[in-house]
Amino acid sequence: MFKFYIHPDSDTPASNQLYNQIRFAVASRQFPPGHKLPSTRQLAMQTGLHRNTISKVYRQLEEDGVVLAQAGSGIYVRDQGGSQDSQRTTPLIERYPDAYRLVRQSVDEMLKQQCSLNEARELFLAEIDWRLRCSARVLVTVPKQDLGAGELMVQELEQSLHIPVQLVPLEELETVVQQTRSGTVVTSRYFSRDAETVALPHAVRVIAVDIYDYAQELTLISKMKPGSCVGLVSLSSGILRAAEVLIHSLRGEELLLMTCQPDDRYRLEAVARGASTILADRASFEAAQRAVRAAQEDLIRAPQMICCNNYIDAQSIQLLKLELGLE
Repeated sequence: MFKFYIHPDSDTPASNQLYNQIRFAVASRQFPPGHKLPSTRQLAMQTGLHRNTISKVYRQLEEDGVVLAQAGSGIYVRDQGGSQDSQRTTPLIERYPDAYRLVRQSVDEMLKQQCSLNEARELFLAEIDWRLRCSARVLVTVPKQDLGAGELMVQELEQSLHIPVQLVPLEELETVVQQTRSGTVVTSRYFSRDAETVALPHAVRVIAVDIYDYAQELTLISKMKPGSCVGLVSLSSGILRAAEVLIHSLRGEELLLMTCQPDDRYRLEAVARGASTILADRASFEAAQRAVRAAQEDLIRAPQMICCNNYIDAQSIQLLKLELGLE
């Protein structure tokens, strides 16, 4: 059963937290069309909010077309409505071939269920329109110069939250949020002020997350023998730059450091052949392993491989779940 949680230390007002959590519950189909929402009394007992506050949230949801109040019965999630015509363009098919294959398979399955093409079209468009109106979107934003950091965040958030997450360069965030009635922008604390400058005027909230401190990895590096060669592989150029500074401040010139991103084949091969220890983020670990296997015949001793499983601090992910009503 979906549980609402009001985080008392959040900068987001309690009423906004409840509003956003209900919208996420609706858009993620945890509250499907026709579902009866808890009464104000039930929600007051669960969240600690005053019933008047909950009533205001329900009125706002009704004004936004998300729920429908039925006198003497309760508050219900609205049924899906119709949608405007949309065009399927060839460039989109070429850009998302796997997604288009899933669409074709879905339509085939609907036809097997005796659904007409027109009915299938209406069902697809109604679902898309419903999700757009609910605006249950989580956007990860980072500067273009370090999109690799954003890709790491997206991978970890999708795995932890089990909802779609979209990566948007910070330089393009203004255009995206102008089209978003509501949603959540997630970024690291390094970029939170820039993101808030763009998002808050459009009533789109920004949640800053902390980055994993890599304490275990730094402890390992502090114990390495002088003259050791350390290889660092990451999607994020920003992580690599920061790691170079940290390791140099920790060990000075005692260690030889090699860094690369997984798509840089030449540098990755050099790391595989030269490093005695290779540390890679989860998204880059497989590419680093392949490079080591490819160079194995030329190696006297294979390097020690270490996968850094986290990029976002675990506590930040937990707090984000609470903010989104997913915990």
